[in-house]
Amino acid sequence: MANHVQALKRYRQNQKHQERNRARKSQLKTAVRRVHDAIAAGNMEEAAKILPEAVKVIRKTASAGVIHNNQASRRVSRLVKAFNKASTTTTEAAN
Repeated sequence: MANHVQALKRYRQNQKHQERNRARKSQLKTAVRRVHDAIAAGNMEEAAKILPEAVKVIRKTASAGVIHNNQASRRVSRLVKAFNKASTTTTEAAN
């Protein structure tokens, strides 16, 4: 471990940032998992309610610098695509 004052300070700062980033990433994964679980269960009303919240969490995580903006866009795109695919198959099955 470093012995210089500035290096020790950077170490402490990095520990705080790492903890914050870990919490944000966990929140992101949970939000995405909730949407996928609702889709898998066929509960499209619940998924429609949760989807905007999940997109918001993904965008906030990217703006905080935890994930790259392109990764955030990719995740949102895949999530919405999965929702749209499931909702069209659900409506077709109902008809």
